[in-house]
Amino acid sequence: MTRRRSAADGRAVPPVEELALDLFESAGPGRGSSGDVRTADRDDVRRVDGADARPGQPPSLRELTEEVIASGRLEADEESASGPLQSAAAELLQEIPGSSARSAVPISLLTTTAKEVLEGAFLPLWVRGEVSDFKRHRNGHWYFSLRDASSQIRCVVWSRDQRSIPASPDDGMQVTALGQVTVYAARGDLQFTVKAMEAAGDGLWRKALEQARQALERDGLLAPERRRPLPRYPRRVAVITSPSGAALHDVVAVARRRWAAVELVVVPAKVQGEGAPEELCAALDRVARWSEVDVVIIGRGGGAREDLWAFNDERVARAVAACPVPVISAVGHEVDVTLCDLVADFRAATPSAAAEAAVPVHAEAAARVGRLDAELRSAMKSRLDRAEALRVQLAATLAARAGRLLDRRRNRWQQLGGQLHALSPLATLARGYAVARGEDGRTLASVARFTPGSDFELLLRDGSVRATTKSVESSSPLQSPSGSMPTEHPSDSSTAAS
Repeated sequence: MTRRRSAADGRAVPPVEELALDLFESAGPGRGSSGDVRTADRDDVRRVDGADARPGQPPSLRELTEEVIASGRLEADEESASGPLQSAAAELLQEIPGSSARSAVPISLLTTTAKEVLEGAFLPLWVRGEVSDFKRHRNGHWYFSLRDASSQIRCVVWSRDQRSIPASPDDGMQVTALGQVTVYAARGDLQFTVKAMEAAGDGLWRKALEQARQALERDGLLAPERRRPLPRYPRRVAVITSPSGAALHDVVAVARRRWAAVELVVVPAKVQGEGAPEELCAALDRVARWSEVDVVIIGRGGGAREDLWAFNDERVARAVAACPVPVISAVGHEVDVTLCDLVADFRAATPSAAAEAAVPVHAEAAARVGRLDAELRSAMKSRLDRAEALRVQLAATLAARAGRLLDRRRNRWQQLGGQLHALSPLATLARGYAVARGEDGRTLASVARFTPGSDFELLLRDGSVRATTKSVESSSPLQSPSGSMPTEHPSDSSTAAS
């Protein structure tokens, strides 16, 4: 800290005496010997025994304090006391804040002054120690102690400063912390306000990465089966990276060399530092809402672990997994593996490799199209030839089956025709039988329908005969009066007719 110098001779004021001056100034306006009050400005310092003293005004306590300190005399020697300076010093000893019961200072003033003195005496510095008694308060602040073999100090990390720390430390972890020595004025506790922290090796970074990876794995975002294939021939590719980085230059150069007709759309975003995760998430959200691209490349060139850490942010990894189009992650070099690489549909070792995976070579695509065209024509001709041969074979088979079916149907029809002919009344008439019909045209099938003297008609095979009933006999025509079966005579009738 810069020490105050006396206005009298430029001598550096000792720290203890400077603390007295600070306490005096913080206590309020100084009092002169006459009791009237005035404000002592820090620059308002004059010698009281020389030409610089303002005429007509008594010296203030502030001026007397400076002069006494400059002369190196803080105690009044009653034997050698002479002159106004020594008497004023004796009075000053009673007026300095905290020098007597009458000038006692409040605790809040003491702790606040100690806080200001400590913060002014110590610049922000790095300390090393072991974490113990770590607690995460509900308001988001972290409280813990740093200790070594013989001492410890209480530490605090405010929630606003935690963004620069990858993860919270664990008890027993050896860390180095950058912060400011200060006093918590409300309790008068010495504490260390931490602004940045690093663990031995990569402890905090590894812990933060493992916690995020486990959270993604629990949600199934690392499952290989959820990865989508890349489009073979994309028309438009979105590139999320820094517009001023070398990664964009590499992607553009490779894409133009492979297929210049593919459209590249740059979605600018910070790729490192504070605010990078938020910008990367916003860029992915813009691509998702636009939905006019076929594939997305997200990445950057190589760098230190801290430079690549935005791509290990869990929010960015979830945004990559939620993107509705396939995503290629190209972060750093081949040895650098981030969470975005684990959740992306395709992981490229470098941005140039990502462009090669996304954009095909035009000449190779044209050659492939030519081969496919020849294969398609050959396949079509072969299929047509097979179809023609099959048509001829099916036609012959169908004709043979149709002939056999017609023969079977013809034979069946002939059989049914013979059966119908045998059952036909005309066939019966042809064998010498006759059918009697009444005058109303109805068949007279029973003798009960005949009455003597009634006219009827006999239908024969070659004509009809008009007849009149003379008598009716009710015996069965199939049995003779003697009980034997009669011999068939087609011209006989069971009804006597004329």
